[in-house]
Amino acid sequence: MIRTVLRMGDRRLLETAKPVEAFDTPELHALLSDMLDTMKELDGAGLAAPQIGVSLRVVIFGFEANARYPEAAPVPYTVLINPQLTPLSDEETEAWEGCLSVPGLRGIVPRWSRLHYSGYDAFGRRFEHEVDGFHARVVQHECDHLDGILYPMRVRDFSRFGFTDVLQAGSTPEE
Repeated sequence: MIRTVLRMGDRRLLETAKPVEAFDTPELHALLSDMLDTMKELDGAGLAAPQIGVSLRVVIFGFEANARYPEAAPVPYTVLINPQLTPLSDEETEAWEGCLSVPGLRGIVPRWSRLHYSGYDAFGRRFEHEVDGFHARVVQHECDHLDGILYPMRVRDFSRFGFTDVLQAGSTPEE
């Protein structure tokens, strides 16, 4: 079922989500199914449970190709529950980000370039990965939602933040 995505300004997006305590339940599988339907319908690269009003530490992400990020390499579809993220170096990369909860806007956001993440799948099996590039960016973006952080909170230079249609038209910010 396609769910409504909360938009910036909704206080629920600023809350810290609760850990999942029960795995392989009908409720968890239904949540994951709804999240996948919603993400695909909106052509998202990922989605966090708090974005649909569910305060649980659950994110999904992945795509073969994404029109919103045409330059991005494919990211394998992943269910990540109760994630833990660790940077593999202090190196950061800046790149454009958007968000289904912040429609119509984009900004340059710094993220760790390389990342180790671990967590659980829907059945409670623990796994871990080391990633870089866009994959690392997507994981960090989605996991930020679990701590009540929206990407505009990470923008450092607001001359590189704006409405997508204006940015695509090549307009420059007024001094």
